[in-house]
Order: sequence, then structure tokens, then C-alpha cells
Amino acid sequence: MGITKTEIYTEEQNRIASTLKVLGHPARISILQYIINQQSCICNDLVDELGLAQATISQHLKELKNLGIIKGTIEGKSVCYCIDLEVWNNLKSELNLFFNQNIKMNKCC
Repeated sequence: MGITKTEIYTEEQNRIASTLKVLGHPARISILQYIINQQSCICNDLVDELGLAQATISQHLKELKNLGIIKGTIEGKSVCYCIDLEVWNNLKSELNLFFNQNIKMNKCC
């Protein structure tokens, strides 16, 4: 497989692709849904709730945090995570713009 030439794509195209790559793992979707459904920050609940190893969850949290969609705070020995609403809303808007593009259909397919 060749190296992706990200410089030939627009900043928007690279950003959308990076976002979808991070969101493309079901464990990360599960983590986000769990945090959203709690309607509050979560601290150390994910291992029992998701049935994944702590190391696996930590790696997925790291990817979500790098994307900026979650943020964390340290409280004693615990790290608490919540959705960053500003980033969430920006991602939602950007993906809505992408998926709501008008498609002109030919009769070729």
C-alpha cells in the first residue's frame, strides 16, 4: 500500500478523513455513546460498562482526545472524560455539510 499524499487534498478533505478514521472504530462509537448517555462526565466506569481491557479503552480515549471530541480532567487518581460540546458541534456541522451536498444523478448507473 502506498503512502497517502495528504498534501494534494484540501484542508477540509484531510480533516473530514481524519475525523472519520477516528470515528471508524466501533469501540470509539460505544465510548462516545456511553459518555453522551450519562449526561455527565465519566470516571473509571468504562471497563465494566464496555467489557474491554483498560489498556484498550485508554488507547481509544487517547484517539478521541487527540481528535478533541472529548476532554479530560484529573481528579485525584481518576481521569474524568466528557464531550467537548464546541468540538462536537463543529464536527456535526462539518459532517452535515459534507453529507448534505446535492448530488446530480445521471442515468449511468
